[in-house]
Amino acid sequence: MTFHAARRRDGALLFVAPLVLAALLALAGHASAQGVGPSVGTQAPAAALEDLDGKAVQLLSYMPKGKPALIEFWASWCEQCAALQPQLDRIRARHGSELSMVAVAVAVSQTVRRVKRHLEEHDPGYPYLWDARGEAVRAYNALTTRGVGLLDAQGKVAYAGVGPDQDLEAEVTKLMGG
Repeated sequence: MTFHAARRRDGALLFVAPLVLAALLALAGHASAQGVGPSVGTQAPAAALEDLDGKAVQLLSYMPKGKPALIEFWASWCEQCAALQPQLDRIRARHGSELSMVAVAVAVSQTVRRVKRHLEEHDPGYPYLWDARGEAVRAYNALTTRGVGLLDAQGKVAYAGVGPDQDLEAEVTKLMGG
């Protein structure tokens, strides 16, 4: 092999490697129900959090058995969380009385005060809880914000996904039997 041929091959590798990396990153951005959150079919884990007034609460108390639930792992600075919000608003409008919804505000680069300020500007009509110690994040394997989990009426994980491209409305419709 000549030096010229090796240079061409290296150049091709330098050109192809970024394309492969971009494809992998795109796939990671569209992840849903695979390796995100607790396994589908398992019982939803318990986690101790705080309400926005600093009172200790249990996450599962916001998701009573006998009623399906939606959990969102959220941050005020998360643009992809904001991209999910219109879908969550439509879900709330359509299934509000039949579906428990709760947002877990992660304690990364935000304060309770910032969360409260966000809720003053846009109150979605469901509670936001503060995960000061990251217990819910660990229990639900929520490695990032913009993660959403759905629980069935028995408190088992029915769906876990991440990213703004989730079709949460379809997943909730499926969960609700429609």
